[in-house]
Amino acid sequence: MTETATPPVPGLDLKMIREFGPFRAYATDARVDTGVEPDRTVKTHCCFCGQQCGVQLKVKDNSVIGIEPWYEFPFNRGMLCPKGVKRYLQQGHPDRLVHAYEKDATNPAGFRALPYADAIARVAEAIERIQTEHGPDAFAVLSGASLTTEKTYLMGKFAHMCLRTANIDYNGRLCMVSAGAGNKKAFGVDRAANPWNDILGAEVILVTGANVAECAPITTNYLWQAREHGAKIIVVDPRITPLARTCDLFMPIKPGRDAALFSGLLHLMIENDWLDHDFIEQHTVGFERVAEEVRKWNPRRTAEVTGIAEKSIRQAAEWWGPAKTSFLMHARGIEHHSHGVQNVLSTINIVLASGRIGRPNCGYATITGQANGQGGREHGQKCDQLPGGRDLANPDHRAHVAGVWGMDPDELPQPGVDAYEIIRKADAGEIKGLLSICFNPVVSLPDNNFVRKALEKLDFFVAIDFFLSETARYADVVLPGSLQEEDEGTVTQVEGRIVRINKAVDPPGEARQDWRVIQDIAKALGREKGLTFASPGEMFEELRAASKGGVCDYSGVTYERIEENFGVFWPCPDETPPGAPELGPQGTPRLFEPGSWNPVAKGAGPFYFPDGKARFNPTPYEGPAEDVDSDYPIILTTGRVVSQFLSGNQTRRIGPLVDHYPEPKCEMHPRLAARLGIADADWVTVESRRGTCTVRASVVKTIRPDTVFLPYHWGGRKSANQLTIAAQDPISKIPEYKVCAVRVTKAEAPPDYAAVLEPQQ
Repeated sequence: MTETATPPVPGLDLKMIREFGPFRAYATDARVDTGVEPDRTVKTHCCFCGQQCGVQLKVKDNSVIGIEPWYEFPFNRGMLCPKGVKRYLQQGHPDRLVHAYEKDATNPAGFRALPYADAIARVAEAIERIQTEHGPDAFAVLSGASLTTEKTYLMGKFAHMCLRTANIDYNGRLCMVSAGAGNKKAFGVDRAANPWNDILGAEVILVTGANVAECAPITTNYLWQAREHGAKIIVVDPRITPLARTCDLFMPIKPGRDAALFSGLLHLMIENDWLDHDFIEQHTVGFERVAEEVRKWNPRRTAEVTGIAEKSIRQAAEWWGPAKTSFLMHARGIEHHSHGVQNVLSTINIVLASGRIGRPNCGYATITGQANGQGGREHGQKCDQLPGGRDLANPDHRAHVAGVWGMDPDELPQPGVDAYEIIRKADAGEIKGLLSICFNPVVSLPDNNFVRKALEKLDFFVAIDFFLSETARYADVVLPGSLQEEDEGTVTQVEGRIVRINKAVDPPGEARQDWRVIQDIAKALGREKGLTFASPGEMFEELRAASKGGVCDYSGVTYERIEENFGVFWPCPDETPPGAPELGPQGTPRLFEPGSWNPVAKGAGPFYFPDGKARFNPTPYEGPAEDVDSDYPIILTTGRVVSQFLSGNQTRRIGPLVDHYPEPKCEMHPRLAARLGIADADWVTVESRRGTCTVRASVVKTIRPDTVFLPYHWGGRKSANQLTIAAQDPISKIPEYKVCAVRVTKAEAPPDYAAVLEPQQ
């Protein structure tokens, strides 16, 4: 008897995972072993976070029955987190959509089955009617960053060429856009600068706004290995996360004060001359403006604003400043803010000032959240974007892509609006129809009582999904789409490595691969030109041509090259430009190395601006959009837990993951709990100016006394996003999930979760 899904100590529970981090998965789980031998195994990748760990799916009779480790894949080498170990259990779930459905007011369940062809015809009729009566932009598209890159490319082409609507955006708007905007402003390109192996030799690693052990567990292994090699690890977070329990310096920041902290660190670097003057002079511009801006951020002021002890601020600077090698990484904790781009740029400033980027063991990275969070923001489903990371408003970029697509550039729409603004326009009656795929805004958007109210105003709403999500319940028509294992294609993971998703099984019943569903709609509209692909491989070949010469150049990438080399890092042009160094078989694992080539600088320097130089950016401190006051005196911050993922549409259907963390809890410090008369496991009501949420209290010492934490993976009355504020960053348009003002009171009883949740006024 062999065993799987067990850590190197007995048991598989949340406490164990938090304490011991990632673990190896073995071939068969002794507790669920049925003795059934698979017909075959399929090498592919996990369907959840942006690490995209390699995994082998065990297949029997068109069903995924288990997993085996894929030890050769270099990123995770067989290791998986709890979600990866149990991901296979979703494929046979009884909730799986196998038919199309339409809303039926006479049916207590709300829907009735509809033949697939009839459903497609009804969708096409509604699109045609709405666009004829109200114009192309009256119909909008919300797409997702867990789709393969081929499908994200298709969604952009479907919206811009078939529907001719400006209004397409994606759920990466809730995830990586502040990081992407900051990276583009500083480096000219949006991609993690390093392969994760560079972490191992860094002397100092600074992790900020990233609960790595629960949100990106395999990355924890890289950090622990670096520590074994002598690295100092600094963690900045309002909560003592599992990684923070074992770090060398923990900095318990007050939510929303990140730019102040990094301005304070740069102040000390300048004061002590911990600067790489040659790098600053030769490879950057704008340092003087930033130096002037941070002059006022002495340690005392930084401590007062951030809530971090002055001695800790000095200690962090003393380790980071003079180090020979270093690595800085961050995630949503600094990005989910109404000033998220400023926060990101403040971290980049201390990286550029140190000169420690573009060489081994020196780097900067944003930890990608969704499965294809990187590839999903490169090839055209953002409201202002065309394939290859091109800009929709740029005439040259429009001409290139229109040439590949065989259309007049003037026929392409101009940039549209972000995902939340699409919802606002639906509420205002400007957008009449909506198609969503791989997006669950009723759970994942802030102030979701408003979101539900807006969806109810639509003339027509069609959702493509594999389970009936909370959002799909508002649809007029639901079309059955595909799980990751039911299709093939590519995704680009956290390092910038393009990897292959291999099809393991066919979709059940009348379910279709998502790209087939989209093309069926285009055909029913009579607008199928350019949308007649026979396979994802055909889409990828066109994507290569569309991306050629762009910032995100995939033109030299092929499926065969990906599989032969365990992935390819972009940029990877199809031929080496004159004067450029030859690329290896894996493309460009490390960005910004001296002498490296990019299509913008063309040899002038390693950064993606015409002069080849990176940009320092001033980051004046701005507080949260909604701070505490006498009515709402407590800070609410939100995030993830190890056993759930995003809106929970998949993980809440996987029994062992539900067992780990079955219900959301409100974490609070014992001091705050005592002041409010609350004991551990009491029911508490958390209330903001937008809504209320009643859950159990979890009294812990691992959070600031002025802050409470709620995970956001649940819908309905359990949804944390009933409370969050829809304030957005002016550049990235990312919402401020990480800070809003609430009050907390003890509740006498739990709410009636089964009751219909009416939109709150």
